[in-house]
Amino acid sequence: MALLFVAAVVGPFVAPHSPVQPDLDRALAAPSLQAWLGTDENGIDLLSMLLHGLRLSLFIASATCAISLVVGALIGTWAASVGGWLDQLVMRVVDVVLSFPGIVLNLAVVALVAKPEVKHLIFALCLTGWVGYARLARGLALSLRGREFVLAARVAGARLPRLVFRHMLPNMAGPLIVQTSFGFGGVVMAEASLSFLGLGPPVPYSLGALLAQGTTYLWRSAHMAAVPGVTLALVILGCNLLGDALADRWDPRRGV
Repeated sequence: MALLFVAAVVGPFVAPHSPVQPDLDRALAAPSLQAWLGTDENGIDLLSMLLHGLRLSLFIASATCAISLVVGALIGTWAASVGGWLDQLVMRVVDVVLSFPGIVLNLAVVALVAKPEVKHLIFALCLTGWVGYARLARGLALSLRGREFVLAARVAGARLPRLVFRHMLPNMAGPLIVQTSFGFGGVVMAEASLSFLGLGPPVPYSLGALLAQGTTYLWRSAHMAAVPGVTLALVILGCNLLGDALADRWDPRRGV
């Protein structure tokens, strides 16, 4: 994951060619010394497109996970701390959102925009992404609100914002970060799926757009689909392995 993020940050600055400048004389060229990963149907260097597309995908996933984490954690912790009918109302909203297939709801939101941009895509992904964090945060907050240090803070006169930000959220950080690492790969896949269907960012080099283009020439130039496909697989595999490692590292039963 570190190597992928370094490639996303540094790659566009060292890309050998433009990711949008066509060269029809080199269309569908196989991998060579001039184009290490080959070229697409317009003769654009796939390596350059991949580096720019990786940056775009990781930026969208990072922004979506950050917003979803903050919103979901605050809503879930607040609902558990307040309790009563407000807690039930928030959880029913979460259940309603979870009852819809995420990709279908994302498609419905993005399709409402004539020309989807990155901000619209992030909004659509956050609309369904926060609920998982809210449910996890609520469960963690329910287990913490009866602990001695929280009860002591209540007795000392601490108000709800102080209880949430000073005493609860810091003790919930580990599981929430683990959830974020697992969710990161899911967001990358969701963004690629929307781009594959033509509802992603308005650029030709997103991973989903590259994969969609590659399927057209699958039997003639398999590298066009293999390059973005393998990259997607590596990103998602890396996120899952990172999540497993963090879960083992912060498992409270590890030392038992």
